[in-house]
Amino acid sequence: MSKDSGNQKELIIKSAYADVNKFGQNGEFEKAVKAVNRILGIAPDDQTALHCKVICLIQVSKLEEAYKFIEKNKLTSLVFERAYCEYRLNQPEKALKTIDGSEISPLPTNLKELRTQVLYRLERFEECYESYKDIIKNTTDDYEDERRTNLSAVAANLALDEKREIPNLPEDTYEMCFNGACALANRGKFLEAEKKLRAAEKLCRETLEEDGASEDEIREEIDVIRVQIAYCLQMQGKIKESGVVYADCLKNKPKDPALVAVASNNSVVINKDQNVFDSKKKIRLAMADSCDHKLTSRQKKIIALNNCLLALFTNANDCQNLCNKLIQSNPDIEFEAVLIKCSQLAKDKKYKEAVDVLTKYATANEKNSFASKFAIIQLLLLQGNRKEAIEVLLSLGESKYKPGIVSALVTLYLGTDNKQAASALLKSAVDWYKKNNVSSADLSDMWRQAAEFHLRGGATETAASSLEELLKLKPNDMKVIAQLVIAYAQINPKKALDVSKKLPALETLTTASEIDALEAANWVMSTKAAKKSANAKIEQSPSTPGDVQKKKKTNRKRVGKLPKNYNSEVGPDPERWLPKYERTGFRKKRDRRAKDIIKGSQGMSTGAADQYDMSKTQNLSKNSPVTPVYQETTPGPRQQHRKGGGHNKKKKGRH
Repeated sequence: MSKDSGNQKELIIKSAYADVNKFGQNGEFEKAVKAVNRILGIAPDDQTALHCKVICLIQVSKLEEAYKFIEKNKLTSLVFERAYCEYRLNQPEKALKTIDGSEISPLPTNLKELRTQVLYRLERFEECYESYKDIIKNTTDDYEDERRTNLSAVAANLALDEKREIPNLPEDTYEMCFNGACALANRGKFLEAEKKLRAAEKLCRETLEEDGASEDEIREEIDVIRVQIAYCLQMQGKIKESGVVYADCLKNKPKDPALVAVASNNSVVINKDQNVFDSKKKIRLAMADSCDHKLTSRQKKIIALNNCLLALFTNANDCQNLCNKLIQSNPDIEFEAVLIKCSQLAKDKKYKEAVDVLTKYATANEKNSFASKFAIIQLLLLQGNRKEAIEVLLSLGESKYKPGIVSALVTLYLGTDNKQAASALLKSAVDWYKKNNVSSADLSDMWRQAAEFHLRGGATETAASSLEELLKLKPNDMKVIAQLVIAYAQINPKKALDVSKKLPALETLTTASEIDALEAANWVMSTKAAKKSANAKIEQSPSTPGDVQKKKKTNRKRVGKLPKNYNSEVGPDPERWLPKYERTGFRKKRDRRAKDIIKGSQGMSTGAADQYDMSKTQNLSKNSPVTPVYQETTPGPRQQHRKGGGHNKKKKGRH
């Protein structure tokens, strides 16, 4: 190669680098790529040119092309660029492996920060929090506010662990205020979180308006805060208000897929088994592929679970398959998925199959065995199988002595008319609590019910034992002391006498004035008795004028009117109740027209009688009647209008 050609190549490369620098400063990275390609066309192994091309491809978001270019040219020195491409291509595990596998030590600030973001994406929040603290401590540049915002976001996720303390971070920006509210919401302090979110919404609008943002940009940023406000309202039970906010935010068609997923999922939760078509549409939005890498594993898990519940509500055929997929992808919520499967089987009246599924699960998983057995009991009771339900409750071991379970067993025993077993259970429960020295205020109801049950059943000693335990919890309860005296009176009169001394004296309970007041009170007696007693106390003075007692009114019987020419000596006509035409006198006076008169309904003539006599009708159709053709009925005389007539109008004038 001649010297002139070598100089010419150098000039071309120098000119191309100048273009790359100019386009890079102007942000015209597409043109910069073309300039780099001119360099690589002359010098394909130029490491600087290779590096520049990777940077330009990343700047124009051609991440996959940049990653393949790094792999093809084996640019092992470009650790940051390679890890960044892997991170942006939703491969955080590979990105972390690339950073940790490099021989760079210590890591520069850019790699440290990238590694911290990768840890956040992998939901390793503890490591991420410590890494951000280290970066903020040892770095001073223009990105300090962004790092503090990211640190508060990590702290909000750490708040899900109730045992961990939430760090107090400054909230001087709306992002920091928003993250602080999310931390409160994750701790269940929804009212405080709502107040802080409303403050963040106001601060967000003020900040963006000062920066000159458009109304669409402001609304897009505020919608994120409003969806979180709606969540806090929903958790406070304000369902209608939260539903309106979700609908309004979705109406704006936000660009953030995570925001769409959260609002859609929460709207499905509000709908429950109503508005099924709307819920199906929204659950598809929440489960879109674009949302997969924007949501945390916890959010994706909840959305998948809600999808299974929606399939249960809509009786979808794929409910069982969805539950099986949920179990495979999220083994930690297997119990919830199994319950949904069994609920679907129960809706299909396949109780035995549902019981078998739960029994198998309870055997394999001791952690949820207790709750599984209660689901089995519910299914057995739906079948009306009380005996098997009792056996399952008795198989709970010492847990069967818990007050709620004892109450359920007693109810089931009484339902099967087995009072002896119920009494024996209560006795064994009393003995178990005495033996284990278990004392709690929550047991007072159980002791009371046990005592009353045994008192009714005649088991006085057991009733006395229950009352003694109840008296320890409520030493000043007079009702308990009185019941204990009654119980002791049957088995130990001396002890009954000692306990009766704790009861207040009869004289202290009532006084003479109180007794008189009770006797005089009208509410003790009926209304008539009260009036009678009041009238009896009024002393009438005969000497006082005007004090005349009211005489009691008596109802006089009126004598009925008798007909004219009534003769009491002559008896009544024996034919007085017969119809006129059947009387003797009427037959003597009948004329020739009487032959047409027939006995029957009023107004019926002989011709009509023959017409409606079905025995004389000859032209009857032998076929069954067909559907009648309905015709318009002729209006009756009341519906027809008189010609030239009208309603009689009242004339005006004198009365």
